[in-house]
Amino acid sequence: MKIEVTKTTNSKLASIDFDNIPLGRTFTDHMFICDYEDGKWQNPRVEPLAMIPTHPAAMALHYGQAIFEGMKSTLSRKREPLLFRPYENAARLNASAERMGMPAFPEDLFVDGLKALVSMEQDWIPPVDGSALYLRPFMYADEPFIGMRAATSYKFIIIGSPAGPFFTKPVKLWAEKHYIRAASGGTGEAKAAGNYAAAIRPTEIAKSKGYDQVLWLDAQEHAYIQEVGTMNIFFKVDGNFITPTLDGSVLHGITRKSVIDVLRHKGYTVTERKISIQEIKEAAAQGTLEEAFGTGTAVGIAHIQEIGWGDDVIPVSTEFPVGKAVNDMLNDIKTGGEDPFNWMAPVL
Repeated sequence: MKIEVTKTTNSKLASIDFDNIPLGRTFTDHMFICDYEDGKWQNPRVEPLAMIPTHPAAMALHYGQAIFEGMKSTLSRKREPLLFRPYENAARLNASAERMGMPAFPEDLFVDGLKALVSMEQDWIPPVDGSALYLRPFMYADEPFIGMRAATSYKFIIIGSPAGPFFTKPVKLWAEKHYIRAASGGTGEAKAAGNYAAAIRPTEIAKSKGYDQVLWLDAQEHAYIQEVGTMNIFFKVDGNFITPTLDGSVLHGITRKSVIDVLRHKGYTVTERKISIQEIKEAAAQGTLEEAFGTGTAVGIAHIQEIGWGDDVIPVSTEFPVGKAVNDMLNDIKTGGEDPFNWMAPVL
């Protein structure tokens, strides 16, 4: 489908200080929009960022049909905009859509929409190391109807927000014993808005205890590690890496998938399996827990310093040589360096 483009006549770019970007509060001049009506996606367009008129009975507000993706555009050494594995995000969006009873979005149009938006907003990509243009594709039900069924009309939108590094120091995690993020058969694999709403209260509790994020445990026994609030998680134990298996309640992280490839490329063994919090506690006590880090689009690689679990504090590490090496390799790939996996997609 042809993407219609309408340019703004009032750019905000000149007012942006790329050395001081408020997290998640600064947005680019344009957005990509596409409508689902009469059983098909239609009218794809890039237009000036603006409020979206929404009926008070829009079904997303009442029944939660809302999903999203997170990804970044970076600049190559030649100052050309790049996208990191965009078709992976397109496929994951559609997996979320299927679980939430929403229509699939054409994957080629997903990538074309990204490219059309980023090509217009490339000057919004921060030039500072570790920074990027964060992209938020999302879909929601906008049909005005009060009733429990799948909606018949939706909007798919992409907005952009320049972003600096997310975590600039090692993080502390709180292993949650009461609340849960997801259970088998639920929506844990979907990047659904409601998953994150349910995590807000537990995250605030964790922060009140001096921790940065929640470490989620399984729903049945509160014994097995699933993921972190905004990240998947890896542990280096006795020279090898382990990460929780994708059991239906863990998000299929694209950075997670990429880190597994990078670690194996570097010669490390990576095993995906169930990991108990007790096992991690014992590895720390025995001195075999050597390193741990979280992975995600927003955070990149976030080094984990310690884990609180009830009355116990599990020390992890103060040095993160492998996590740093993985992060350096990913950043090099994302900025136009050697790409042995053929992950980067040029925008122009």
